[in-house]
Amino acid sequence: MRDATPTQDRETNAERLLRASAKHTYDPLTAIDWDAPVDPDDFALPAHRVSLHGTPLWSRLTPRQQAQLSVHQFASSAAAGIWFELVLMEGLIRHVYDDDLTTPHAQYALTEVADECRHSTMFARYITATGYPSARASARAQRRGKIHFLLNDTTLTFAGAIFVEEFTDAMQREMIRDESLQPLARAVARIHVVEEARHIGFAKPELERRWAAMTPARRAVFRRGLVVMARLAVAELVQPRVYALAGLDTREARRAAAQNPAWQQTRVDWARKAMTFFTDIGVIDRRTAPQWRRAGLLGPH
Repeated sequence: MRDATPTQDRETNAERLLRASAKHTYDPLTAIDWDAPVDPDDFALPAHRVSLHGTPLWSRLTPRQQAQLSVHQFASSAAAGIWFELVLMEGLIRHVYDDDLTTPHAQYALTEVADECRHSTMFARYITATGYPSARASARAQRRGKIHFLLNDTTLTFAGAIFVEEFTDAMQREMIRDESLQPLARAVARIHVVEEARHIGFAKPELERRWAAMTPARRAVFRRGLVVMARLAVAELVQPRVYALAGLDTREARRAAAQNPAWQQTRVDWARKAMTFFTDIGVIDRRTAPQWRRAGLLGPH
């Protein structure tokens, strides 16, 4: 029996993901109780995963302020999620624009776009419910997104999706396991984790195929571009306004977070699965690993 071709593998994977989507797709507007009261003393993230945890600034905050900082940090990550999902949706639409829409691969790409539309709406509803002031990404991220639209680099879009989705998946799985956290945040995380698992399963084999076909010169450019994208995505998670909302000086708080060993370790922990995958397929090698360490996303040797 001859081995399946890459095209057959691609379509088989898409058929599997379409079946999973039919069984486990949620409408967050009805699956989440948006009218339930939000307790101001509930944390949205585990305390030790808040960027200032363990710093002198953290000790100056009251327990309620600490809880609210965690809520605003998760809301900030939701705003970053909307920004990235918009970039991803645009990339997926371009990916299938000239494709045969009768194929399972193209149909799953459109199914993923539908998932991301709902996720963006869900994140926006969470932001509104918690009183966080904006669902927009930073001006810098907005500019970078527009540049990515112009470049139309589908391979980088898939790689960026793997990084962001693995990173947020690690964060949100911790939230789901911690029953002491805010129920609304955990409900949002639960839906996102279930559906993003399919998206990761779509993006990884697609990146592997594309990576295998790249020339050495193209790989060198790609490696550099991916580090830049990953660094920006992580920086976007915690907007300076989260510190201002806590009554802190934003410059002092950003400096404290950047120097906080606990927050540095959190980013490494949440990035670990993506780093392992990129290393396994050769995107990260001995020459590029130091760039990822300087970005604070890869642990020591």
